[in-house]
Amino acid sequence: MGFRALSTEDVIRFAMTKYLQFSCQGCGDLSWLNRFCGSVPNKFSEVDTKEVELMYFLLVSAEKIGSLQFDCASIFLNHCLNFSSKNGTSLQRIVHYFGKALREKFDRETGRITSRGVKLKETMPLQRQEIMVSLRPALIACYQELPFYPATQFAEMQAIIERVASAKRVHFIDLEIRLGSQCTVLMQALAQRELPLEHLTITAVNFGTMSKQDTEEIGKSLVHFAETLNLPFSFKVAMVTDNKDLNQDLFELNDAEVIAVHASIILSHIVGQPHCLESLIRVLRKINPCVMVVTEVEANYNVSSFEELFFEVLFYYSALFDSLEVCMSQNDPNRMMFEETFLGPRLLSVMVNEGEEKINVKHMKIGAWRDIFKKFGLVEAELSMSSLNHAELVKKRFAGGIGDSCTLVRDGKGLIVGWKGSPQLALSVWKFHQD
Repeated sequence: MGFRALSTEDVIRFAMTKYLQFSCQGCGDLSWLNRFCGSVPNKFSEVDTKEVELMYFLLVSAEKIGSLQFDCASIFLNHCLNFSSKNGTSLQRIVHYFGKALREKFDRETGRITSRGVKLKETMPLQRQEIMVSLRPALIACYQELPFYPATQFAEMQAIIERVASAKRVHFIDLEIRLGSQCTVLMQALAQRELPLEHLTITAVNFGTMSKQDTEEIGKSLVHFAETLNLPFSFKVAMVTDNKDLNQDLFELNDAEVIAVHASIILSHIVGQPHCLESLIRVLRKINPCVMVVTEVEANYNVSSFEELFFEVLFYYSALFDSLEVCMSQNDPNRMMFEETFLGPRLLSVMVNEGEEKINVKHMKIGAWRDIFKKFGLVEAELSMSSLNHAELVKKRFAGGIGDSCTLVRDGKGLIVGWKGSPQLALSVWKFHQD
C-alpha cells in the first residue's frame, strides 16, 4: 500500500484547509478531481496524498448535498465510495461509513428511497436488543482496548466509592448497566475497604435497551463474582417500558441503605423525549441518593444546519476511528463488528433520519448538561483528585504510548476524557438538594 506519514488528524486538518480554500470555486466535475491533486505538497507520500484527496471529496460531498447541488454531489460521492473501504486505514473507514450515510441522504433527498427510515424506526427496539446480544463480545473487546473507556469508568466508580465510604449497606442504581464491568470495579473496591460491608444491592434500570433476560444474565455473572469476593450481594432488575411507570417503588429500597446513582450515556437517550428527564429526576430526588455520577458523549448534535451537524459528527467519529486503528489491528474481527454493526448504523441515523425516524439521542456538551441539571435544582460536586488519579493510573497501563493518547482535561468541577485532545466523554458528579 505504501508509506503513510500523516496521522488521521493531520489528513483531516489539511483536507479541511483545502476545502475552505476551494469550496467557493464552482461545483466541479470529473476534471476537478485532478485539479485538487496539484495543490498537495510534494513532501506528502503517495498514500498521504490519496487520503487527503479522499477526505477532501467527502467534505465537498457533504457541502453539495447540504446545498441541494445533487448532480455535483454525485460526482464527489461516487469517488468517495469507490476509493474508501471498511477494511482499510482509519481514514478510509471514516470515508466509507460517512459516504454510506451521505449516499442514503442523497437518495432520500432525490426521492430514490422514501420509506427506509420508517422501517428502521418500527423495528428498532427488537433489532437493538438482538444487535446488542451479538455485539457483546465486540463491545467488551473494544471497551477494554480503547483507554478512554476504562479510564472514565474507574474515575466514575472512585467518585461513588468516596461517597459511600462509611456506609454499611450500599444500593447502587445503574440507569444503563450495559456490560456490567463498572459494577465489578465497584464490587472489588467495596470488598477491599477496611470497613466491612454488610450488603451491596445493585439495581439495573432497563429502559428497554436490553431484554430482561439479558439483564438478568449480567446479574448472574455479578452474583458469581460477588461470591468469589465473599461480598454480601443481591441483584435486581427494574423494567421501565414507559417512562410514566418509573417510580421509587421499583427500587425496593431499605431505609438503612446509602444510595448512589450511575448514569452513563443514557440521559442523552431520555432528554429528547417530552418530560422524561424531568420525571426521572423527580423520582431520583425522592429516593435521595448521596450522589449521581453522569457520563455523556462530549459532542453537540443539536445544530441548525446539515453542514454543522456533519462537521460535529465527523470530528467526534474521526477521533474514535483513529483510536480503534491505533489500539486494535486492522483486521480484528471485534473491531470490524463494532464499526460495522454499532458505529455505522448510529452514524447513519444521526446524519440521515429526520423527525420521528431519528433514533432519539440528543448528545450535548457538558455545559449544556450543567444548565439542564441546575434547572432541576441539582448541584455539581467536585470530582476529586483521587478520581483523576485513578483515571491516570488506568491509562498508564496501556503499552506502546497508547495511554499517552488518552487525554484527561479538567472542565470546571468535571472531567473531559479524550483521544489525542479530541473530546470523547464528559464526566460530572451531582448532588440532590431536597426541597
